Amino acid sequence: MISVLIADDEQPAIDELAFLLGQDPRIGVIHVANSGSEAIRLLTRETVDAAFLDIHMPGLTGFDLARALQRFDRAPALVFVTADEEGALEAFDLAAVDYLLKPVRTERLQRSVGRVVEALGAPAPTPSTAPQPELIAVTLGGTTRMIRRDDVRYVQAQGDYARLHTEEASFLVRVPMADLERQWADAGFVRIHRSYLVALGHVTRVRLGGDHASVSVGGAELPVSRRLLPGLRERLDSTTLRGRS
Repeated sequence: MISVLIADDEQPAIDELAFLLGQDPRIGVIHVANSGSEAIRLLTRETVDAAFLDIHMPGLTGFDLARALQRFDRAPALVFVTADEEGALEAFDLAAVDYLLKPVRTERLQRSVGRVVEALGAPAPTPSTAPQPELIAVTLGGTTRMIRRDDVRYVQAQGDYARLHTEEASFLVRVPMADLERQWADAGFVRIHRSYLVALGHVTRVRLGGDHASVSVGGAELPVSRRLLPGLRERLDSTTLRGRS
């Protein structure tokens, strides 16, 4: 697994890129910085394998930061992430591994990580006898941290974003609910309402009769819409729950 730095002066861009990178099993630790100078300070304490840099940052630009990083004893692989197509030539003059245009697409980012892995000469990850937990990059109090997907009990839609609820806290991620529904279906998450996606493994009680179907997850009782009730019944038939009613 490789460690990376994300440097961007826009927090939403950091959150989105950190989330997408956190879905890639090749990515380990994710460090974030809101400016070029903050990135320099961070890298005097930490070593990273790759740096994903926005170009247009105040003060030290992404290009300035890239030149500074090239003087490090162990220079990270460089990937520029920007909305500006015109900087590509200068980026590759700086020996960048890749040049990503915002908004970043998942498939394109995966190819970029593959190029980083190749540039580092790192071996491809081999399957483990035990599945590794999926890690998700979330922001809390201005700090990006990683949580395990299997700790997420349910997801609540909040406009164009989604709120992940764990036993200890909740975290807002800038990813549409529909994307999580599609990406997490194989991990036991099922849509029960336009506002809720639930992890079946965390369901402790099910009420499917009457006018108001619901499921309980921890201390929360979540509604099940009539439209999505048949799909929930089908998933429950093949899932062992910790408790039923």
